[in-house]
Amino acid sequence: MSNEDIILPSASSLSTLSISDISRTGFGYNPSVGPASNSITPETSNILLNRKTITLTPTSANSIYDKNINSKKINEISLSSLSFLFCEIVNWSHKNSKGIQDLETRLNGLGYQIGQRFLELNKLREGFKTSKREIRIIEVLQFIHGTFWKSIFGKVANELEKSQDVTNEYMIIDNVPLISKFISIPKDYGNLNCAAFMAGIIEGALDSASFHADVTAHSVPLDGFPLRTVFLIKFDESLMIRESLRFS
Repeated sequence: MSNEDIILPSASSLSTLSISDISRTGFGYNPSVGPASNSITPETSNILLNRKTITLTPTSANSIYDKNINSKKINEISLSSLSFLFCEIVNWSHKNSKGIQDLETRLNGLGYQIGQRFLELNKLREGFKTSKREIRIIEVLQFIHGTFWKSIFGKVANELEKSQDVTNEYMIIDNVPLISKFISIPKDYGNLNCAAFMAGIIEGALDSASFHADVTAHSVPLDGFPLRTVFLIKFDESLMIRESLRFS
């Protein structure tokens, strides 16, 4: 690389820095003068031996990283924070999507990652002595419908049903999906259902538990429940074969 290819920081970006801006711990980097220290002194060696990490940025005493991971409190964030965050998620997904189907697919994919991780967290909080590994379809669905749903959304889902026509299809029904409260769908967006994000959470949790399925969200409003959503769960055919062989 030649000297012409090197881009130096502008002087204005360094206007707030001075030669006296040196880390209190003896470590760190000042763009105006370079590393604060490269030598091992009695003071710096004491820091290295007694502290595995050095806090460069002060954090609040109430930081989420300071909380016990086994805490079973469900109201960890406020609804206003959740509504703002989810609206931004929808806006970002909308800007990067090519249509309604693509938008729902993106929301589903984001929820999928949460479902995978939250299942592990939920089982950890249950404890190894009381935690149970579900090995049947109905068992894992009852867990998702009850314990898992309550852990995320603060309440149990309203209904759990099995399709009468298709053997590998089940439905979890929520009359008032939590995230749907914060979204207003324009009329020109047709059947768009942002609860595809919740469908992704279900799918991620099921896949993580080795119950592979496709999960989609469908708006089925009723009198008094305009936001009522049916999460259609279609399990893989190989899973149905496994189920029949194991419990026949």
